[in-house]
Amino acid sequence: MQKINIGLIGFGVIGSQVAKTLLEKQLQLSRVVGASVELKKIKVAPADLQKPLVKELGSQLFTIDEDNFFNSGINVVVEAMGGEYPALEYLTRALKNKCHLVTSNKEVLSKHLKELIDLAAKNNVSIRAEASVGGGIPLMLPLQEGLTANKIISISAIINGTTNYILTRMKNEVCSYEECLREAQYLGYAEANPVNDVEGYDAAYKLSIMASLAFGLPIDPQDIYCEGITKLSQADFKYADNMGYAIRLLAIGKENEKGVSVRVHPAFIAKEKFLAKVDGVYNAVLFDGDLVGEVLFMGEGAGAKATTSAVVADVVNCCIDALNNSNNRNRWQIDQDKKLTPISNIETRYYVRLLIADRPGVLASVAKCFGDHNISIASALQQERDDNAEVVIMTHTAVESAMQKAIGQLNKINTVLQISNIIRVEE
Repeated sequence: MQKINIGLIGFGVIGSQVAKTLLEKQLQLSRVVGASVELKKIKVAPADLQKPLVKELGSQLFTIDEDNFFNSGINVVVEAMGGEYPALEYLTRALKNKCHLVTSNKEVLSKHLKELIDLAAKNNVSIRAEASVGGGIPLMLPLQEGLTANKIISISAIINGTTNYILTRMKNEVCSYEECLREAQYLGYAEANPVNDVEGYDAAYKLSIMASLAFGLPIDPQDIYCEGITKLSQADFKYADNMGYAIRLLAIGKENEKGVSVRVHPAFIAKEKFLAKVDGVYNAVLFDGDLVGEVLFMGEGAGAKATTSAVVADVVNCCIDALNNSNNRNRWQIDQDKKLTPISNIETRYYVRLLIADRPGVLASVAKCFGDHNISIASALQQERDDNAEVVIMTHTAVESAMQKAIGQLNKINTVLQISNIIRVEE
């Protein structure tokens, strides 16, 4: 029976779970592939050698030496270490060695996707990265195969479980952002330093990968407009609920005649929409194709077992490629000619919450700021707050650049004491 050798880089939470699964399910996986699938070598950091699991799995599997790892007759490399460096060097070396590659590394992929795809094509091998975006939710394979006949019109995604958990708790338990964050950290859903999650950077990495593949142009995560959830308060959830909306952190990609727009930010979503009903640590991604229409993928996007499920499925497919000499089966086309349009060009509705001095004529001056920039007000609500008043305005569809100019004008009015929040509305 032919043998396919697997090399694993990284032995953290994900890497160790992948190693155990490959060893425990070796017979099952070998039957699926039609060849013996063997975990040949695991590249680890020196400190990892002290882990009890190293002794349990057999120390002969492990090496701290990069050359020893790559000279072990490996056919498929699995990278599960995370971070941009030195992961990029390992991925590059694997592809140059003509190894098929499996990675769960969203950061390195989002920043170097086209470079890695081109290198894989040059060396006639495949890259599979299902776990890099949705954890255990299948997204990359459907984009590459099941939806290949479609022109993807839009992506709307709740793609970070930490922020979705926090927002769900804020909605249901009437507690502050800070309280919900502490709870998420206590339960292990949020890191001690949660910046990547709560500021939207994690979602931007994932959107970068999905949108690059779906729309066919290289999108650097730094080019994605990114706004986190830290400005949200209980007042926003109260008003949203009264007006028939939920608040979610959305990753949005759209293509039209003007080009491709990509953004991550909190959004009002009508309660009857499916994405408004996705609670807790669950993720959901909605693709809209010109032939198939809307297709929804949902599940737990994180966790060692869910992520391992995707990684091992990718390993199986790479093993089959190696066995059958299928070589580079990536169908991803990155078209440099497409245009990325800035956030200033988008058109949507807006929720604006202000604190103003409770005096005659103030609300009229606020309305004038919007009117001066051709923004029509759909509704306005005023609530007394001591000697001041809180005003909530919902606009009709407006251009982002016009809204930003209106906000700049509002900031110059002495009786506008605070612009408490601005949230886009996704219909």
